[in-house]
Amino acid sequence: MSKSFSEQIIYVPVDSVSLEGSLGLSNDAQGLVIFAHGSGSSRHSPRNNFVAKQLQSAGLGTLLIDLLTEEEDAVYERRFDIELLVHRLCVTTRWFKEQRMTKGLPIGYFGASTGAAAALKAAASLGESIAAVVSRGGRPDLAEPDLGLVQSPTLLIVGGDDDVVIELNQVAYDKLKSQKELVIVPGASHLFEEPGTLEEAARLAVDWFTRYLKKTGE
Repeated sequence: MSKSFSEQIIYVPVDSVSLEGSLGLSNDAQGLVIFAHGSGSSRHSPRNNFVAKQLQSAGLGTLLIDLLTEEEDAVYERRFDIELLVHRLCVTTRWFKEQRMTKGLPIGYFGASTGAAAALKAAASLGESIAAVVSRGGRPDLAEPDLGLVQSPTLLIVGGDDDVVIELNQVAYDKLKSQKELVIVPGASHLFEEPGTLEEAARLAVDWFTRYLKKTGE
């Protein structure tokens, strides 16, 4: 990890709310990965923070952000308001593209569970400006109408014991027209809690993002 690496709390203005996020960045970062969490999760998710640390060690910046406020997240139905999550993810992405510290960095999305649907729909909306997408235990089926519009290279990671989600990802994989890969991690359940499975998912994510997020110099 770069000696100049720093972590800071960031507040992103979106419409009438302020979204809180944790930005991990070095002055020589080769890209920025924005995390879209699953329902009931947050930027404090130990699993996503573990993946973020691996990405940081590989020279990438990370943003773990709560797309819902605490009050909104307390309303169960809001957690599944994919369109709201997509809107806020798009606004957040555009905001970071204009900030001095992140301007010019290629941007990728890492989505877990329902967050993967938000990431894919946002990628479909923003087109080539999203360099890559990784879904871990994701629900890409919730983005089904937009899957064919995704231009970003997309990696779908699913646990080998997560039978229903495997099937949903296989259907989604067939609908994606971009560069794509589906990897099933043996012995992993939906949350990748089994020994070594989250490490494997993180390794796959690091490989994918380091392949497709390269500083353009723009």
